[in-house]
Amino acid sequence: MNKLVWSLLIGCLVLVLSACGETTEEEAKSDLLDKVEDVEGYKATAKMVFETGEEPQEYDVEVWYSKPNYYRVHLKHAEEKQSQMIIRNDEGVFVLTPALNKSFRFDSDWPANGSQAYLVESLVKDIIEDEDATFTEKDGMYVFESKTRYKHQNMFPMQEVTFDKKTLTPVSVDVKDQEGNVKINLTFTSVDLEASFEKSDFNLEKNMMSAQLEVPVLGDGAEGEEDFVVLYPTEELEGTTMYEEKEVEIDDGKRVIMTFNGERNYTLIQEKLEAAPVMMMTTDATGEVVDLGFAVGSITDQSISWSFNGVDYLLASTDLTPEEMVSVARSVQGTMIK
Repeated sequence: MNKLVWSLLIGCLVLVLSACGETTEEEAKSDLLDKVEDVEGYKATAKMVFETGEEPQEYDVEVWYSKPNYYRVHLKHAEEKQSQMIIRNDEGVFVLTPALNKSFRFDSDWPANGSQAYLVESLVKDIIEDEDATFTEKDGMYVFESKTRYKHQNMFPMQEVTFDKKTLTPVSVDVKDQEGNVKINLTFTSVDLEASFEKSDFNLEKNMMSAQLEVPVLGDGAEGEEDFVVLYPTEELEGTTMYEEKEVEIDDGKRVIMTFNGERNYTLIQEKLEAAPVMMMTTDATGEVVDLGFAVGSITDQSISWSFNGVDYLLASTDLTPEEMVSVARSVQGTMIK
């Protein structure tokens, strides 16, 4: 066999062996970026578990995306009658609370302004923008360890994201605290990267009505509707204790005001109406969208507001940092310990 034949055989063998080799980090990143840039729309469902309170909170997540910037994220609590929806359409960014028949309009660039564990393109952006991200390939999966881009949430600086190598779709996300403990786990149950939508699929009124078919509206006489249960923050701020709790009767409902005094003062207000408004109310939000895990709310420099189980909450302080407000708000999750 002459030298030319040998050279050709060796060249072919090298090509075969390199093709069978592991993907490099640069190749994996490039493949993921190309994939999300080609997607015109997708549907995804996932199970999301938060380990940020005394008890794990489990949610079902459904995501719709239509290029370039239409979004519908439906968050449903696995046990409580709690449902919220984030919608982005031509009119802006909205957070819907079906049980209260209320929506809030945000002047926001969400979801581009931070990490969103349930959005495919957000996960890829986290990885691409982190020059120090680590990469491994095992069992047909791409596994990345990258920094997050959460605003006001420095307690969750890192995440581990797993993609299916063949389909380039996300499999799971583990968001970790500064000690490396997993605080948010998200497991994708389905991802369809070839979904198509109509513009009306992101209509506010249409989605509010469909969500209310699953979650009873406050005061509609639904069986099992619960009374107003007062909740307390379990986050303990050094040098700060509860000073006063008082109940105030308001038109068509009740309000509870808690005052916490000490080194870092803050006030927590909880309010529940006897019935939701008949017509959907849309209010302009003064802050930015903030994900508290069990609810989506609005955050400013001095307050956080959110709704949960038919109750409106407002945490206000001139002493707490945005990160501390988020931490305290996250801890208001059902415990009755004062």
